[in-house]
Amino acid sequence: MTVSWTPHRFTGGLLALDTANTVVLRGDPRKTFDRFDNPAEIARFADAASGFRAAELGGRRLDAPLPDRIAPVVLSIRETTDRLFRGAVSKGTVATGDLPPFLKACAEGLAHSRTEIGAPGRPFGDPATPIAFEAALAVSALSLLQGDAIARLRICPNCNWLFLDRSRNSSRLWCDMAVCGNRQKASRHYRRRRAAARGTTNV
Repeated sequence: MTVSWTPHRFTGGLLALDTANTVVLRGDPRKTFDRFDNPAEIARFADAASGFRAAELGGRRLDAPLPDRIAPVVLSIRETTDRLFRGAVSKGTVATGDLPPFLKACAEGLAHSRTEIGAPGRPFGDPATPIAFEAALAVSALSLLQGDAIARLRICPNCNWLFLDRSRNSSRLWCDMAVCGNRQKASRHYRRRRAAARGTTNV
């Protein structure tokens, strides 16, 4: 099934989190599904992310011409990133046992990349040339170990997506207020009305 890569799909705050969130409703075996089950979606996602993550990428476009070939590396980075940082949100600390597979996956993403990164103002390299999606994904994932990123990571209580809370007072609750926030509000309102109709207390 072709996915519509809309702005809501990019509410994680970083390329690595947006990619982790391509598994929908993690933790619910009855409802969860993987938007990268069709590797062609990796290329379509990379194309959309080039626009939605232009600020993070410094304007450098993502290149994924052979999605079938890079799929194992992309999925490895995605899954180890989700495991490491989802655990960090739950525990408030990084589990060192989860670091080796994460670092190995990121190393594989960078291994065949012929590029240079990290120049001042150009963390992803020269914006005039494309960067391999798996390499950019690895750089984005590794950046989560810097600064206060871990302290600002959240899990959306509605969809279970990971997101980076960049609000001034770190009080953001939802990955997307217009989608998940409104759904939760509507759900609470519905439960209150049902409870009132039954003559019970609000929930």
